Amino acid sequence: MLLAGALISIGFIIVAAFFLLKKYHAPAVLLLCGLCMMSISLLLGFDLKGMKDPTGLFLFDLFEMIKQSFSAKGADVGLMIMAIGGYVAYMDKIGASQALVFLAMKPLSVFRKSPYLAASLVIPIGHFLSIPIPSATGLGLLLIASAYPVLIQLGVSRVSAVSVIVSTTVFDMGPASANTLRAAELIGKSNMAYFIEDQFRIAIPLIVLMAVLYYYINRHFDRKAKVEEEVAGADIAKPNRPLIYALLPVFPLILLLVFSEWFPFFEPQIKLSTTTAMFLSLAVAMIFEMIYKRNGKEVLDSLKVFWQAMGKVFATVITLIIAAEVFSNGLISLRFIDSLVSLSQHLGLGVVGIGALMTILIFGASILMGSGNASFFSFGPLVPDISAKMGADPASIILPMQLSSSLGRAVSPIAGVVIATSEIAGVDPMEVAKRNFIPLTITLIAMLFLSF
Repeated sequence: MLLAGALISIGFIIVAAFFLLKKYHAPAVLLLCGLCMMSISLLLGFDLKGMKDPTGLFLFDLFEMIKQSFSAKGADVGLMIMAIGGYVAYMDKIGASQALVFLAMKPLSVFRKSPYLAASLVIPIGHFLSIPIPSATGLGLLLIASAYPVLIQLGVSRVSAVSVIVSTTVFDMGPASANTLRAAELIGKSNMAYFIEDQFRIAIPLIVLMAVLYYYINRHFDRKAKVEEEVAGADIAKPNRPLIYALLPVFPLILLLVFSEWFPFFEPQIKLSTTTAMFLSLAVAMIFEMIYKRNGKEVLDSLKVFWQAMGKVFATVITLIIAAEVFSNGLISLRFIDSLVSLSQHLGLGVVGIGALMTILIFGASILMGSGNASFFSFGPLVPDISAKMGADPASIILPMQLSSSLGRAVSPIAGVVIATSEIAGVDPMEVAKRNFIPLTITLIAMLFLSF
């Protein structure tokens, strides 16, 4: 049965890829394939993975899974993505994004002849920000609001700018990351010790490598498409708002950094979520507008842009993320992950071989499912047994496995961070995934050499 489930999963992956490449409506394709896979899994005698409250009838259970995904994503991640999307639109409406670009262009003018160096510098900055902001989608969209317009004005193509921003989320590291917490638990370390002793050590050289790779790869593809010649050198007009408005696009980032465990300014610690930071920043932006315009009706009316953008993000981004989750649940229900795990166990490889194989399998599974958590949480529990039997350090095995899960996510066109950032920037998620494939595959290979 396990083999049958794996073969059927591969078949549906091929079918979904075919229709997506043919430009069929992506949410419909993923949703239909996911429902079909879950139906077949029930016929094969498998349970629906992740089903919290069965209805008692398998047909109803399929649609209960959709409702469950809507409830989970819409109430938490979905609201966060919509709030950020609305805030990005509001920043553009009131001229804050233009003010940020205008100011940023002053010190960055040195990069006019080398805009891809500026793009590469976003990578280490973004990874630093990912430590207190563990949500890949949240960080990606915050950088879309702040770094993206600067890169575009410098002459970087939209695809290159989005690919660089997505690349800042490829290492789920730091004590706030769910994958970090699970990995530390499995090897019996505290999450802070695992971060400092293991993650930090290997992440630094890999981040430097990524910055170099993205510099050359993005420059090559943009020059091949003649993007740089068309965009670079364009001047940006002075915004029609005070330059202090430039603070607003980065204000949520400032809030999330100040009110984090990395800056213990407050006792007890004040906790601030990304969604709350967006609404708080929106209130500050409206105060700025009220002071500048002195027209309460006009300022309140401008809030329509925020709500309309939230609705647009739901219709385009959230529905696709939910459909992708249903598709992932279909793969998991057919025991696709279990099949991969069984393969790695029965090949009889040594500790280096098994560690490398499982790292690559997790990388591939994350690409297929658009989720780093699902793949790592499935493979991770094998590590204690493997390390005990082979007398190996469990951290040396689990670290590349854990990091490869988020590396693969950034190469997946159905990953939330890729979908959300691409949609707001107006580029094809598939193009972003393609652009990320080369540098992140090289990074994966380098990580294997550093780890084993």
